[in-house]
Amino acid sequence: MKNIKDKKVTILGAARSGIAAAKLFKTLGALPFVSDSASEAHKKEQAELLQKSGIIYEFGGHSATVFEADFAVLSPGIPQRSKIVQSLLEKQIPVYSEIEVASWFCKGGLIAVTGSNGKTTTTTLIGEMLRQKYPQAQAAGNIGSPFSDAVLKTTEDGWTVVEVSSFQLETIDAFHPSQAVVLNFAPNHLDRYDDYDAYLAAKWRVVKNIDADDYLIYNAADVRLSEQVREKEARKMGFDIEGNEGRAAWFDGRSIFLQGEELINVQEMKLRGKHNYMNAMAAALAARNAGVSLKEIRTVLQSFSGVEHRLEFCAVKKGVKFINDSKATTVESLSFALQSFDTPIILIAGGKDKGSNFTKLNELISRFVKTVVLIGTAAEKMEQAWQGIKPLRHAATLEEAVRTAAELAENGEVVLLSPACASFDMFADFEDRGRQFKAIVHDLED
Repeated sequence: MKNIKDKKVTILGAARSGIAAAKLFKTLGALPFVSDSASEAHKKEQAELLQKSGIIYEFGGHSATVFEADFAVLSPGIPQRSKIVQSLLEKQIPVYSEIEVASWFCKGGLIAVTGSNGKTTTTTLIGEMLRQKYPQAQAAGNIGSPFSDAVLKTTEDGWTVVEVSSFQLETIDAFHPSQAVVLNFAPNHLDRYDDYDAYLAAKWRVVKNIDADDYLIYNAADVRLSEQVREKEARKMGFDIEGNEGRAAWFDGRSIFLQGEELINVQEMKLRGKHNYMNAMAAALAARNAGVSLKEIRTVLQSFSGVEHRLEFCAVKKGVKFINDSKATTVESLSFALQSFDTPIILIAGGKDKGSNFTKLNELISRFVKTVVLIGTAAEKMEQAWQGIKPLRHAATLEEAVRTAAELAENGEVVLLSPACASFDMFADFEDRGRQFKAIVHDLED
């Protein structure tokens, strides 16, 4: 554990992780200063939290006080190439991510989960499995609960599992999980990175500090990922959806096997779809390495029904099912969602584009979708990709999109919010988008 008492710490960004880091430093006797370029009018809630905690802050820009620091903590939403970060680095002020600084104070075992898709479901599953044996186990990170909020509750004999994004991994230094779980690689966030290789390099930093005694759990069916794994010294455990019995975990089309033993027939699981079977395999391996029994793992898989905003059932209105998949911010996530239903889909998609290639979805749009209702700044790009495949409608707001979709849907069909885009053009985050969707659906006539 590092001694940061009386250290001056600049926290760039007053979002959830920045506030949590500031409160952690205040508790540990450091002198945090929060700086955010957004106006205070747009950060009223955050300003109140900082005031209550006695933390000094500024909104509306970054003053010279930012540079009066021993080190800085960077919000994942601020790219390293930004002017303020480059200025800090030029002044030789170290810049770390929130997961890095929180890890300095973490006791017990640490599991880090990353990948392009499935992180939240896998992290949540691991947390539920760990709690079967370790009641004090916690799930945190990019999952919605910052690592800094959880770290002081960790114990030497407990475990913490954290979801980590490429943005958070860019500025780690000593971050050292005893288990690194890498689910898959797929193009994402190409609006932030120069190219796909740069994005992969950021993701792969999750293994920066692991060694021969640590576990590296990876998707053995992912060719690019398997190539990367060969170069790393660790206890490697591959999981395989293609039925390769030589892996640490595999799926034979009927059951999931773990280290040579049948773990569960997937018909016993509430989660459905091959993507979720992959998530389950990865989670089961991590939990087993932490000492959780097969019986305890099986119990969780039999009862776990998913996470909020990920293929979440909302309601049936006039015979139409409404599904909230707001967490689907990538092309691959939407691909999984479309293949999860066997009835026609009215798809609500769009938001802030992350440099995605929407034409990859053309075949699935043709096979599974009846009509697409487009929202957000990516609507025009999606229209160009899907024009002529299925009818396309535009909506200025989410409420208009939901009501349009409800009018188009017939008895037995599905209205699916699965945006394949970020939410920041219209919403605070994907959770805000999902909750607004559920509220609008709730208000529809039965």
